[in-house]
Amino acid sequence: MKGIVLAGGNGTRLHPLTRAVSKQILPVYDKPMIYYPLSVLMLGGIREIQVISTPDHVGLYRALLGDGSQLGIEISYAIQQRANGIAEAFLIGADHIGDGSVALVLGDNVFHGPGFPTLLQGLTADMDGCVLFGYAVKDPERYGVGTTDTTGRLISIEEKPSAPRSNLAITGLYLYDNDVVDITKNLTPSPRGELEITDVNRVYLDQGRARLVDLGRGFAWLDTGTHDSLLQASQYVQVLEHRQGVRIACLEEIAFRMGFIDAAACYALGAQLGHTGYGEYLMTIASQGN
Repeated sequence: MKGIVLAGGNGTRLHPLTRAVSKQILPVYDKPMIYYPLSVLMLGGIREIQVISTPDHVGLYRALLGDGSQLGIEISYAIQQRANGIAEAFLIGADHIGDGSVALVLGDNVFHGPGFPTLLQGLTADMDGCVLFGYAVKDPERYGVGTTDTTGRLISIEEKPSAPRSNLAITGLYLYDNDVVDITKNLTPSPRGELEITDVNRVYLDQGRARLVDLGRGFAWLDTGTHDSLLQASQYVQVLEHRQGVRIACLEEIAFRMGFIDAAACYALGAQLGHTGYGEYLMTIASQGN
């Protein structure tokens, strides 16, 4: 399975913070926002990842992440010229996807919870159809909402419904088989001129090949697209990291624990960061070997 992080858009809801910088470069507590969606793909065992961003901002991600070799992965880059919809990522990334399956994650989404790596690895191992992830919210009318039957098969998708049939918001993480490329090619742009991810999901729904996984209680899904939600995500990460003594979405640690790099490489990455808490953390876990 290949991975795509969509880090485009203009971040207008975060102005003036994003007047001169890409939203996904902004910090969520102690690391850039894009580390969080990247960590999701890496935890799923995905090592070939494409970052899609705007012409003005793609260079920022190249400077931050390079080609990914320091993490034992491959990172490539592509440009979305304008905000033509989430689903356009599958057309932009068609060569990257090739003839395999793909995981798409939005660059401003934070996922964290127990058992998440095991869940992801199980789902990405053998993709047939479409897997979406649902998260219970108190205000589902603000989101795309999914309803399932008793087996977890998705039976309906409603976009910002006035009377939601469930409280499961569809998050910004999507898994698809290779049919997604052709499905997107045949989409008609919505009235706002965009290729909508909901329309892709409805094709799989109509085919009876869509599944919605409920992330469940005790899990955290955070969208960092507003000033308040960005602050709340930072506070969430701060509290857990201070209380548990571990770091969330630490790409170097994930690469080490997933076997993408060895302890020596992890230690060297920490040493490059000098006398920072982040660098010292990496050197400690590399030295301990666990």
